[in-house]
Amino acid sequence: MPAIPFRAEVSGSRDLATIKLHGDINAAAEGGLGAAYIEVVALEAGTVLLDFTDTEYINSTGIALIVRVLADARRDRREVRACGLSPHYVEIFEITRLSDYMRIFDDQASAVTAPVVAIMGGQR
Repeated sequence: MPAIPFRAEVSGSRDLATIKLHGDINAAAEGGLGAAYIEVVALEAGTVLLDFTDTEYINSTGIALIVRVLADARRDRREVRACGLSPHYVEIFEITRLSDYMRIFDDQASAVTAPVVAIMGGQR
């Protein structure tokens, strides 16, 4: 099965920016995901939501790219949330402890309406 090309769409405001992830998250996603986070920074969003609804496959390199977003967000004192993960990837995020660094929601509506959590460390 061929890889589904990655693309990311950013929308939102200073309160919350959403990165809607499309396609497979693998090495080919590095540039697109990095550019999307730069857009979040430009919005000066306090919270970033990673929407995985349209993502079917994440390999180990893709996990590393997500870790990079988490590290950048932590440095910038930006809360990270995730939604739309399949049960399989929720389990992977729990096993790898990624879920310790981002709140995971079933859907975008619940992620958007959740209260903000203060982030410690880093500078903003």
